[in-house]
Amino acid sequence: MSALSEMFEGKIDFHGQRLVDQISKVVLVAAAIISFIVGFAMQSLQVTFFLYGVCIVILALVVIPPWPMFNSHPVKWLSVSEEEKKTK
Repeated sequence: MSALSEMFEGKIDFHGQRLVDQISKVVLVAAAIISFIVGFAMQSLQVTFFLYGVCIVILALVVIPPWPMFNSHPVKWLSVSEEEKKTK
């Protein structure tokens, strides 16, 4: 049960968030350019939107799940000091 809950918790570190952001920006721009060129060459808006939609679905499969590569620099939190424990 704990392995399943950890999988759905979605922990990624700050470096992973930056990597996801960079991947998303590059893939979305590249997909827009490629789908526009292919759609223009085939003179079909349907092809343009279908190709762009396929690229978005593939991108979602890459960046939405919390893959281990997005948590390769986990944050080390400080432990609570004894003085703070006494004041609570």
